[in-house]
Amino acid sequence: MSDFTTLRKRMVERQIAARGLDDPKLLAAFRAVPREDFIGGDYADYAYQDSPLPIESGQTISQPYIVALTIDAAGIGEGDKVLEVGAGSGYAAAVIGQIAGEVIAVERIHGLAMLAEKRMRQLGYHNVTIVEGDGTLGWPEEAPFDAIVAAASGSHVPQSWIAQLRPGGRIVMPIGGPHEVQSLIKVTKEEDGTLSRENLGGVRFVPLIGQEGFRDSGGEALIATLPQFR
Repeated sequence: MSDFTTLRKRMVERQIAARGLDDPKLLAAFRAVPREDFIGGDYADYAYQDSPLPIESGQTISQPYIVALTIDAAGIGEGDKVLEVGAGSGYAAAVIGQIAGEVIAVERIHGLAMLAEKRMRQLGYHNVTIVEGDGTLGWPEEAPFDAIVAAASGSHVPQSWIAQLRPGGRIVMPIGGPHEVQSLIKVTKEEDGTLSRENLGGVRFVPLIGQEGFRDSGGEALIATLPQFR
């Protein structure tokens, strides 16, 4: 049986802190959340490898560093209200919930949404709520949000997200087409409503499916990973 506690600490040190993400609250959040509990039994022993892994419904859980980079770039702080689009297994939402005040995580696949919500309740993450729906439309009944993060790539930032973002808020998401290298971008909504944009580097994510995203063509799932960050 794997010593997950030791592997988790080593992952935080070697895959996150060693790559320059050294915010104490961020590192503590990753140490606190058992990634092995968000991965199917067949892959649990690989939970702390420096790579994405398969999860239920033919989807993937992102490389830990990618999750850390996204959270760090979004500038999530204590008391923030965060929208995550593409909850998947629920792992990223659980990590964000260790820092933020409240997390709403949207998942379009019914089975994944139900499983992620069950994990939140079992692990006692009561400030994280998993909802099923079209994440490209955000979640207007809980808006405004201090930060919005996405685990899927779109051709543009959905207007719904911009409208639901609080002035001073941040959006971090991949931009680009399916089956190609995309750019992880950070968009900040200034106090006057104008937007500033920063490119954080190349990534590969599954496509953002929905009304303000790509259509569901039943295509092959992509893998969320950022290579060559050593």
